[in-house]
Amino acid sequence: MKQIKLLLFVFFLSLYSLSFGQPKKTFKVHTIAFYNLENLFDTINDPNKFDEASPMMELKTNRSEVYKKKIQNMAMVIADIGKETTHNSPAIIGVSEVENREVLEDLVNDSSLRDKDYGIVHFHSPDARGIDVALLYQKKLFTPTSTTSNELKIYDDNSKKRVYTRDQLVVSGTLEDDPISIIVNHWPSRSGGEARSRPKRVAAAKLTKHLVDSLQVIDPYAKVFIMGDFNDDPTNNSVKDVLKAEKNRDKVKLKGIYNPYETYFKDGLGTTAYRDAWSLFDQILMTKPLLEDDYSSFRLYKAGIFNKNYLIGNKGRYKGYPLRSFANGSFTDGYSDHFPVYVYVIKEVD
Repeated sequence: MKQIKLLLFVFFLSLYSLSFGQPKKTFKVHTIAFYNLENLFDTINDPNKFDEASPMMELKTNRSEVYKKKIQNMAMVIADIGKETTHNSPAIIGVSEVENREVLEDLVNDSSLRDKDYGIVHFHSPDARGIDVALLYQKKLFTPTSTTSNELKIYDDNSKKRVYTRDQLVVSGTLEDDPISIIVNHWPSRSGGEARSRPKRVAAAKLTKHLVDSLQVIDPYAKVFIMGDFNDDPTNNSVKDVLKAEKNRDKVKLKGIYNPYETYFKDGLGTTAYRDAWSLFDQILMTKPLLEDDYSSFRLYKAGIFNKNYLIGNKGRYKGYPLRSFANGSFTDGYSDHFPVYVYVIKEVD
């Protein structure tokens, strides 16, 4: 009798396990990020560009020491983005406001990042100040297969002369065998006022939209990240009307674009501040295939603003703002006047 009871117990326990004992799912997670590095210039005057107007070149003394500390500070932040979740620095990170490839090489060879073995994609752009965008990637995780630098032609309203600005960088490749593309932007500034400069950013958005469309002609299901310092908020015409970025991921159509940062902006959050007003200029947008529920390949998990306490000023006129590197003609030992932004992508693994 005891044997029968024991067999029945084991039988019902087996049924319970089949009903409720589903194996726990395991996911691989990577960080993809963007960071405006606030005037990461070297200490050498380049006669072919207007770099003498950079904060680094305007320093009267200790440029070499300041440059080393600036590199260390930037590397420390990059190493920290996403680390709490992935236990790693970003697999891929777009950057802006860099002078040349040499400063990027110094950055990735800093002690905080050296063991990550970052590769660099960089092209010189015709920007009048000599600042560029670039992409850094961990070679063990991402393999570029195509890189292009795409020129933005804009003109001054009054003089009709061309305004030289940053190119838009497109990098396609594989993130652990998953095809993805990244577009890195630094759209024209608001110099002269938001309204007067607006057409330049609309033109930049049109170029970005053309680049996305070109990738989707090749593959309608292309996974595309559109990142950068747009110098516009998620609700401005360039983002909402030209890119047609959608706040609600459930409303994004096949070739549509999702912007997780519009919700953050409407909640009062930002990545840079000016005259006590926050702007969310730094954003990462993405195409529909990154939103699917099938995690057999990398999909969006969540987006965020990397605004840890040490990146925030705690005194003076910039209290509560991003702790910038340069102010009043001197080095503050800070980081950047922009917070980084990031997304986590996840993929189910056996």
